[in-house]
Formats: sequence, structure tokens, C-alpha cells
Amino acid sequence: MGIFESNAPKGPLAEKWVNHKNDINLVNPANKRNIDVIVVGTGLAGGSAAATLAELGYNVKTFCYQDSPRRAHSIAAQGGINAAKNYQGDGDSVYRLFYDTIKGGDYRSRESNVYRLAEVSGNIIDQCVAQGVPFAREYGGLLDNRSFGGVLVSRTFYAKGQTGQQLLLGAYSAMNRQINRGKIQTFNRHEMLDVVKINGKARGIIARDLVTGKLERHSAHAVVIASGGYGNVFFLSTNAMGSNVTASWKIHKKGAYFANPCFTQIHPTCIPVSGDHQSKLTLMSESLRNDGRIWVPKKKEDAEAIRAGKKKPTELSEEERDYYLERRYPAFGNLVPRDVASRAAKERCDAGFGVNKTGEAVYLDFSSAIMRYGKEEATTRKLDNPSDNDIKKLGKEVVEAKYGNLFQMYEKIVDQNPYETPMMIYPAVHYTMGGVWVDYNLQTTIPGCFAIGEANFSDHGANRLGASALMQGLADGYFVLPYTIGNTLSEDIRTGAIPTDTPEFEAAENEVRAQLEKLINTKGTKSVDHFHKILGKIMWNKVGMARNATGLKEAISEIQALREEFWKDVRVPGTANEMNAELEKAGRVADFLELGELFAKDALHREESCGGHFREEHQTEEGEALRDDENFMYVAAWEYTGKPADAILHKEELDYEDIEVKTRSYK
Repeated sequence: MGIFESNAPKGPLAEKWVNHKNDINLVNPANKRNIDVIVVGTGLAGGSAAATLAELGYNVKTFCYQDSPRRAHSIAAQGGINAAKNYQGDGDSVYRLFYDTIKGGDYRSRESNVYRLAEVSGNIIDQCVAQGVPFAREYGGLLDNRSFGGVLVSRTFYAKGQTGQQLLLGAYSAMNRQINRGKIQTFNRHEMLDVVKINGKARGIIARDLVTGKLERHSAHAVVIASGGYGNVFFLSTNAMGSNVTASWKIHKKGAYFANPCFTQIHPTCIPVSGDHQSKLTLMSESLRNDGRIWVPKKKEDAEAIRAGKKKPTELSEEERDYYLERRYPAFGNLVPRDVASRAAKERCDAGFGVNKTGEAVYLDFSSAIMRYGKEEATTRKLDNPSDNDIKKLGKEVVEAKYGNLFQMYEKIVDQNPYETPMMIYPAVHYTMGGVWVDYNLQTTIPGCFAIGEANFSDHGANRLGASALMQGLADGYFVLPYTIGNTLSEDIRTGAIPTDTPEFEAAENEVRAQLEKLINTKGTKSVDHFHKILGKIMWNKVGMARNATGLKEAISEIQALREEFWKDVRVPGTANEMNAELEKAGRVADFLELGELFAKDALHREESCGGHFREEHQTEEGEALRDDENFMYVAAWEYTGKPADAILHKEELDYEDIEVKTRSYK
């Protein structure tokens, strides 16, 4: 337990972060000029961290595999960012945001981390407004808020359906200022392929220039991993095609514990799979559940008729529809948390009520909202006896103002007008709550190596509430890491520049080169995607929305066999010394083939259901998740010892001093 308690914050919950900031060591401005920091990943977490660290005076090097930080997957976030401002006057507070986040994570996250997150959330909004992020505003000029799943207040700030894009542009503009000052050196189209440790400390990375294929050595006094989550282990996910686990997995193999890999979020509001030709899935923002009502036909024969194309959803009367979330969870209705909504959709589809050709889709219907907003608008405009068509037209205008770009995106992909016919949605792999284990300072078990944003495990427990990803990424980057990294870097003010012509850099580079050459020289018969798709099917079918011991054991042995076959029969064309997208992909899939096994191993050992981890053996009579607080109230932190099967489990016990742990209910 020593490592888990080494820097636990002291004092009452509300004072822990303040006290901790007062206690940790700092680096004075003159000394910061002599200290180098590498940031891997330039999405919201990495971009905000790089900009802030450079603003403070550190010399920063950033690495991203895209051609620009603006292409980070953060740009795809749609619905909003949480903060406890209580602009709506509906009873929100820092404590309520903290409590909702702990409860949403099914009591599997650290109290002190989550309280800190809630505490700094308001600062994020002020920072972003100062950067010019165009948040939606109310009539009176105040920032507008909407509600998201798992809460009873409106605390989500948004910019139409493109919040992630606007926030990323804010962080990118802050980065650009520092690039212009010479405080940030950018290495775009570069992929980190290993971390370099000297005397046990992270002192740099080996990166590959993706344009020339050249391996490069980069040194620093600290390395920050901000490379996002590992949802693409499922092949089909809402993540960008390039999203991968490589940076996190490389540091795991060098000594960083990997925590709770099985805690992965299935998002309930995605465009359903249409066939085997797809390479990714598209997310429809959870904000749509504010106004859209989710339903399936009450009668199986209606569902069958719709699937066969003999009936349209608009032909079913209200009485013939089952608004199953409103029926099962009256208090929260369509705004239950993501894991609850996802399992409920799966249950209805498995029971034969699914509505698209595959039987794996439910409806998200805006007709009620369009009429409600239309009537409100007609009253505001003092229209006498407006017709239904007039009301509908006005209502559509309101809905378009709130969600227009999302509706446009849906119509482009599905070729159906969601204003006229209900959207079809189905759950899909989305966010990963698990990740690299970090302490309260966001430092991994490798001294000098930090992990922030989705790359770490720290704040969401077993399930993330909607609009909390952007909050955590920016909290870590703008307001947490810039303080806590000083505690480690204060030991380096006399270290001087780290040379790269050392045996440690040489060994790490040789190791990376050997793996790349092994992939090129295998000269097998099957493509990288062939193996990735098979891995994805194993993961979705046996380690997906519902898991059981038999399936998990099968998954582990199937992934082991697939990995063996991959290294014998993968075909990677071209050479390592050139631009080679297939080689990049091969390296990432090799890492997924190891992570997938640890993921299944973690799910097998956790004999309970909580949040995004649902074991069929552990559920209530109503089919809800059944936690086992007595035996599993801990973080499972895995230590790499040579292969995933031999990973050693370390348990970080979770103690709740300020909240009462109880069964999570949204009824």
C-alpha cells in the first residue's frame, strides 16, 4: 500500500487541494527556464497542459501523430462541459457536482480527486470565455446550460453541438502564443514509441517521424502522457481511427501500473452499425436526450413490421410506443447515466423490439419537443390560433438552433430527416475510464512520468457522466498538473540538460527499431485490419456490454492465440524508413492485442457489476448492476512483468469519508 499512500492529501475534503498546493514544492521562474518537459498528445488535456507549462516558463516539446493539434479526437466531443456555476439557480454546487460524479462512477473513484475536479471546474469556464470560446448564451447574456444524464440540475456549458472543437481551438490558440514565443517546440506527425528511463526516472522518449520513418531521441526532465483512451481495442468505436493505446502501453511495459482497464464506457446514443464494411461509429451527442424521447414499439409485431419496412415509426400512436426509460426510471427518465441507458437499450433489442434491419436500434424521437417548443414560441410571438404546421415549423427552428449540426450530420450518414422521422440509435464503445494509474499529483509509478486526461484512470470510477471528459482534460491541463509537476521538477533545478547519447537512449532506440523491423520482416499473408477486426469481435462479443466468466476466459485464450498468429502471419508492406501508415497501424494493433488480454483479465477478476462493467452473474432481479463493496471497493492497478497473463494486481483501497456509499438508483 506504500505507493498508494505516498502523497495522499491531508485535511477535510474541502481543504485537501488548497492544503496540498500549500505543501508541495515549487520551481521559481528563473529555474523553470532550465527545465524541459515533453507532452505526448495535444488534445484538450495535452494542449492545455503544454500551453500552461510554457506560460509558466518551462521549455515544452509537444508530440502528436496528426499534422496539427487541431485534429485531436477532442474535436469530436459534441454536447458540453460540466462546471458547478449554478447559473440556472437550480440548486447546483461544488459538492453536488462532486457527489453526482462519485455516484455516476458507481463509487469506484477517489473522493479527493473528484472533489478537486469539481472545485476547479468553474475556473475552466472563466479561462475558456477569456480565450473567446463561443459558449451558448441566454437572452440575458449569461452563459446557457443544459442538462446531461445522471444529474438533476443543468450544469453543462455548450457551443451548439461542437463544444470539443471550440474548446480545442481555445487551447490551441493558447499553445500558438507559446509556439510564437519559442517556449513550445512542436513535433507534429511524430509518434512516441517508447519512454526512456535513466536511474529509474523518465528522462525522454523515442519518437518516429511519420513522414520520413526516422527514429528520434528527445530528452526532458519530465514526460507527460496525454494520448487519450483505448476504445479502439474494440475496432468499432466512436473514437477517431488513429486513437490508440501505444503511449500508455509503452510506459506500462516500462513500469507504470495500468488501472481498471475493464472500466470502459458504452455510449447509448450512437448511429447503429449498418454492416461489416464500417471502420468506425458516429456518436450523436448525449445532449439530444434532453429533448429526444427514447422508445421502441410495445408490440413485437410492430417492431417486426418496422424492421421489414412494412410500417413507419410515425404510424405508431403514443399508446403503441414503449418509452422504456421513462417507464423504468421515472425520476431521471431519458436522462439516466450512460451505462444504465445502454443496458436498457440492449435489453429491449435482445428481447426482439429493435427497430432497424439488424434489430439493434431504438428510436430517439424529437416530435414532442418540436411541438412543445413550437407552442412556446407561438405564445411568445403572440400568434393567435396557430395551426399544427405553424407550431411544427416554429418548433423545428428552436431545435435547429440547439442541435442543428447534429441533425445535419445524422441526415448525411443515415439519409433520413430526423425532424420528420425519429433518429435511430444504439450503444457503442466510447470513453475509457480505466488508464494509467496516477497519484494525487498525476504522476505514474515511474518517477517523472505523468498521465493526464483520458490517458489516466483517476476521476471517473466505473462510469463517466456525460460532459465530464472535457472537464477532466482541461482541469488536469490548466489547473492541476501545472501545480503538481513542480513537486517533482523542483529536484531538477541543478540537473542541467539531459544528453541523448547515453546507453539508455541507445538501448530504447534499438528496442523500437527491432520491433519495427520484426513487423516489416514477418511477411505474412493477412493485413493488420484482419487481426484488428477479429480482436474487435472477440472484445465486443465477450468483453462488451455484458460479460460472464465463461466468455471472459474464452476471450483471454482467443486473444492469446490471435496475438501469436499476428506475429507469425501479419503482412506489413513497405519499409520502416519511409512514410508507412500500415506500419504505424501494425504497431498500434500489436499493443491492442496485449491490452485486450489484460482488459479481459481485469474484467474476470472483478466479480461484481459496477458502472460500465456488467457481469451477468452479478445483477439484481430487475437486471440492475449489483456491486460488491465488501470485496471490490478498490482500484485494480496492474504491474507488467513480461506478458499480460502474468500481470501482478495491486489494490488501492477506496475510502469514503465524506459521502455515504449506497446502491446507485435513478428511479
